[in-house]
Amino acid sequence: MTTALAFVLGFTALAPQSTQPSPSPSTPVVVATGEGVVKRAPDRAWVTVTAESRAKTPQEAQKLNAAAMSSVLQKLKGAGISEEAIQTAAYDLQPEYDYNNGRQTLRGYVARNSLDVRVDALPKLGEIIDLAVGSGATMVSGVRFDLKDRHAVEREALRIAVADARGRAEALAAGADMKVAGIVRIEEQAAAVMPPPRPVMAMRAEMAQQQTTPVAPGELEIRAAVTLTAALR
Repeated sequence: MTTALAFVLGFTALAPQSTQPSPSPSTPVVVATGEGVVKRAPDRAWVTVTAESRAKTPQEAQKLNAAAMSSVLQKLKGAGISEEAIQTAAYDLQPEYDYNNGRQTLRGYVARNSLDVRVDALPKLGEIIDLAVGSGATMVSGVRFDLKDRHAVEREALRIAVADARGRAEALAAGADMKVAGIVRIEEQAAAVMPPPRPVMAMRAEMAQQQTTPVAPGELEIRAAVTLTAALR
């Protein structure tokens, strides 16, 4: 899992900006788009840890699941994961059936409890996964990487995008034997949807006997795009 992740981010829309009064209808303008890309190695990760328990009655399934998840939580906290970095993602308790010759027979009940765990010490991610599986988790999935200083990197990408758009506007103006007189408006373009987590990190408890889970965080790409309108002279 060495390929870089490309995350396309949404930013707070910029209010229209103007460095001078709006141009008159006779003032020529040029409209240019710009893109900013900042690459960073991730320093934070999220992972979903699930405990699944089965029993003949819903009460017993719930009891077994509570014990399993309590063990997982104890191990995670012992490894340095704070309470505020752990959040319940989903919980369900439902019957399971066997089907034979068109007949439905109650097999028992299954309880599932999923936690979203934030790992701020990225080198420990493999260890955290192993601890969760070894202490009662039956599935680990949805690993996604992030940056602690995301907002600063987003703004850097925006600055690059604006500079790129300004350069394009000046090139367009030069092609018409004109010059940029001032910036009339800068608008951020709508963001695309972020891609889902890489599924290759999903695993089940039967892998617990293997060596420490290897993790390859790769590189994140933070992107911004803007549209710039400039008055010409």
